[in-house]
Amino acid sequence: MRLPPGFSTGSSPGKVCRLRKSLYGLRQSPRNWFAKLTSSLRRYGFQQSHADHTLFTYQKGEDVFSLLVKGLGPLKYFLGIECNRSSEGMFLNQRKYALDILQEAGLLATKPVESPLPQNHQLALSTSKLFEDPARYRRLVGRLIYLTITHPDLSYAVHILSQFMQAPRQDHYDAAIRVLRYIKGHPGQGLFLRADSDLQLRSVSGYFVLLENSLISWKTKKQTTVSRSSAEAEYRVMAHACAEVKWLKVLLHSLGVRHRKPIHLFCDNQAAIYIASNPVFHERSKHIEIDCHFVRELLMQGVISTAHVRTKFQLADLFTKALGVPTFSFLLSKLGVRDLYAPT
Repeated sequence: MRLPPGFSTGSSPGKVCRLRKSLYGLRQSPRNWFAKLTSSLRRYGFQQSHADHTLFTYQKGEDVFSLLVKGLGPLKYFLGIECNRSSEGMFLNQRKYALDILQEAGLLATKPVESPLPQNHQLALSTSKLFEDPARYRRLVGRLIYLTITHPDLSYAVHILSQFMQAPRQDHYDAAIRVLRYIKGHPGQGLFLRADSDLQLRSVSGYFVLLENSLISWKTKKQTTVSRSSAEAEYRVMAHACAEVKWLKVLLHSLGVRHRKPIHLFCDNQAAIYIASNPVFHERSKHIEIDCHFVRELLMQGVISTAHVRTKFQLADLFTKALGVPTFSFLLSKLGVRDLYAPT
């Protein structure tokens, strides 16, 4: 720390500079540091990404240099996420975190089940007695929410359980225990990001995004408005998926990956596809908000292309409903979810 102007130790013997405010641990400290770094990198010719402000790229001819200001060395274990690398790709899982949840619940020796929730559950209509320890339920569901980072198979179950945080009932806690029994059978299950991807984005209504065959983004969320038809509900999800795909396209462009062909958007509702491709407003679509219709704009601009997929092959159903074990296992296998620690 430099002494303030006008202060001299020679003219004021025995006196010291008193620090009234800390320079570290304050919000403006890292902000000022990052602003200084950004200005310095820009002077050297780096471009800051609009999709991720911590990503800087420098391009000279065909050579591209990318700098992500988050480097902590080779990734092995970070915030409960384990990373295993091989020539085939990168595998992400939360095995230790999952086992810690099971140990806390006393279920390390429990008998596993093959799906997180039964197919015809009635949790929203439960009239069982209120659970005696709501804080315990909230902690358990909160830990499960973090586990969905590498467990997309838990997305729907956790989405349902998180709706009863305020006043959980015994049936809701029992359902959470069933999810733990499912985890017991697959604690090391996670995401495999393939190294041989051709870096083409594909989006499926419901929604999740694939980078070729690698699952990189997904979302399960209750819609904030009531749809008048299944076509309208699917169309709204297509709009959310388009927003995610557009952001990912900008991010990949910052890394030097250009998508010159339309990104495929798959949907199992032909009426929703028709609304996106038909510019004529009719009785079934005139009430839909304007912001949803940017799906049609992206379609006309050639950013996306829509295609119909049969319901039995709609992988996004894994995120929107409880499925039987055969269907659940089939769809999960198609998402590239693996268990690195499963016996061979």
